[in-house]
Amino acid sequence: MSKNSRDQNAFDKAALDYHSQEPKGKIEVIPSKPHSSQRDLSLAYSPGVAVPCMAIHDNPQSVYDYTSKGNLVAVISNGTAVLGLGDIGPEASKPVMEGKGLLFKIFAGINVFDIEINEKDPDKFIETVKAIAPTFGGINLEDIKAPEAFYIEQRLKEELDIPLMHDDQHGTAIISAAALINALEIAGKKIAEVKMVINGAGAAAIACAKLYISLGLNPDNILMCDSKGVINHKRENLTPEKLDFVSQTNIATLEEALKGADVFVGLSKGNVMSPEMLLSMAEKPIVFALANPDPEISYDLAVATRPDVMMATGRSDYPNQVNNVLGFPYIFRGALDVQARGINEAMKLAAVYALAEIAKEPVPEMVKLAYNVRDISFGKDYFIPKPFDNRLITKVSMAVAKAAMESGIAGKSIENFEEYENQLLDRMGRDEKLVRMMQNRAKANPKRVTLGNGEEYNILKAAQILQEEGIAYPSLLGNKKLIREKMEEYGITLDIPIIDPNDDEQKESRKKFRKTLWDKRNRKGINEYKAKRYVRQRDYFGPLMLEHGDTDALIVGFSKSYASVLKPVLEIIDKKPGVNKVAAMMMILTEKKPLFFADTSINKNPSAEDLVDIARMAEITVKSFAIDPRIAMLGFENFSAKADTSKKVAAAVKMLHEKFPKMVVDGEIQPDFALNADHLADYPFSKLGSNPANVLVFPNLESANLSYKIIRGMKAAQTIGPILMGLNQPVHVLQMRSSVDEIVNLATIAVLDAQMKDKK
Repeated sequence: MSKNSRDQNAFDKAALDYHSQEPKGKIEVIPSKPHSSQRDLSLAYSPGVAVPCMAIHDNPQSVYDYTSKGNLVAVISNGTAVLGLGDIGPEASKPVMEGKGLLFKIFAGINVFDIEINEKDPDKFIETVKAIAPTFGGINLEDIKAPEAFYIEQRLKEELDIPLMHDDQHGTAIISAAALINALEIAGKKIAEVKMVINGAGAAAIACAKLYISLGLNPDNILMCDSKGVINHKRENLTPEKLDFVSQTNIATLEEALKGADVFVGLSKGNVMSPEMLLSMAEKPIVFALANPDPEISYDLAVATRPDVMMATGRSDYPNQVNNVLGFPYIFRGALDVQARGINEAMKLAAVYALAEIAKEPVPEMVKLAYNVRDISFGKDYFIPKPFDNRLITKVSMAVAKAAMESGIAGKSIENFEEYENQLLDRMGRDEKLVRMMQNRAKANPKRVTLGNGEEYNILKAAQILQEEGIAYPSLLGNKKLIREKMEEYGITLDIPIIDPNDDEQKESRKKFRKTLWDKRNRKGINEYKAKRYVRQRDYFGPLMLEHGDTDALIVGFSKSYASVLKPVLEIIDKKPGVNKVAAMMMILTEKKPLFFADTSINKNPSAEDLVDIARMAEITVKSFAIDPRIAMLGFENFSAKADTSKKVAAAVKMLHEKFPKMVVDGEIQPDFALNADHLADYPFSKLGSNPANVLVFPNLESANLSYKIIRGMKAAQTIGPILMGLNQPVHVLQMRSSVDEIVNLATIAVLDAQMKDKK
């Protein structure tokens, strides 16, 4: 079996495993109200539920006040045109519809029910959707084949009074239209004058052409091609949708059509455009090769053929990705928030112009970090926003909401858009987005990461993910024979280095490492005999590899206590200049925003001076994630400092205020007050103001460690760490029995550490 076949088989198995883990699928329903007491249940159901029922009966519009309708979208399909898989039926389409629901939730906070309808007859399908529509605030039609898709959408738009969109048509149209506006501006061309070739005549292609025309494109300057060539006046048996794009021309082939064309939009299949075709286009050609996974012409081939080309694809590994996720979550967000009675042209155009404008504005640091580049600026390599851009939720949603109000289709008005913007930001946490951002940065410049305890299943699985995802170049540290046996037992195939400290291959390394260990520790209790023995232990061998540059980053731990694994690390790896004590921090990914706890693993009873150092290291580390740190120095009193612990914290705060006046830090303060804007308002003198803290520095190890372990044990939030702070090399120590995700996440942070070390 070839390597490609093995890789594909491994990926296929991983995809099945991902979907089959409990709970199966990708979405679930979670209660949004208290339900622990009998009173709660009597309010949620009988008899209390009768009150909102009658209120809605008396005023149907109040359904938005008393139910989840206003934040609930149906993703509906009959499975007749699923991705590139074709007509595979409603059951087989369900994983895709659940996936779309997941995207709605993580990008815009919108709840979704996916509904797969076993009906190909368009009229019966329409009646079914109409019958269930009262449940939902909006409907996203998905993966319905053309030409039925046109008819279904048009009928439902006319007969329903909620936002409805066939994303396969309009999503691609909206995103590519924004890209077109900006690409034309960069090329110095006017939309009314350009000649465009559209390859593909399905739902997306038709919708794109119509939207471009509404932007000012001359219909006479469009040549549309389907699988049989140019749709010209000689063609017969065309669908009604294609009839709108019949050209009075003798040009019959794509090759002929492209001669002198300014813009090519591909919504067809891979590799249909040759270099010769691209060369025949006009100066500064614009090429949107949007077929997936293989574009109509590959990005590398296109830019090599025409350095002046402005290129967009549907792929994330090249500049200017036309990705529907830039549009549909935020279009529905804005539409739902004003209870729009549909999604009209004004709202779609508002989304287009908002997306185009975002790309021209200065790019936030978070986006730069996500793509591991120092600078992203408007130009041929960046004329459409990146999916990680947090401005999308506000800019696009607000533009759509305003357009709905101005065009008279809104059911309610937003009176204060500044307040609405804050609500959008509050609605969207940055938990999973932060993980994706970190992994994206790592992929841009992966580093060698050595994983200890290589015989453990979770470590092996994490190594597989790190390699397959391109996050790192993993290697395994441990007994080579045992690791290979375990790989075979678990059915995990990995072609990565296995480093065995006792292997003959490591003889020279052991000599080097023994000398290094002896030189570092000969006045601290280690004699030459101990050094010779210790270098055969992986807990020492791993840090010595890192010290000698044989790996870029190290992840150790998993099966031993944290303290026992940390000891060799601290004996071998030096502290950063100016650091007095090493500390550890946990990243807590809550639903609303990430929180950071320090020090969770090392300093048992830090002094006031130690707390100052911990706060400073935490500030620097949090800033490396492009997050503005707001630090609360915790105690069990609020600004009163009566107890000894509180006095210690107060002294640390005083030093921080004097030495680092620009730091946003204050205390001593109780954690529930530090995390609550209303409570903070009682202390207007505090540097935190009324904006809650996101970094919590605990007064001692016990309180910090117990706090995060309660959260971890309850699975109330995802935890990442402990992140070691203050060491001169990228090394982190796993908690005992860390999950696969925890290992992958900590290894990702190690890669980012190694990248930062390179920059310095």
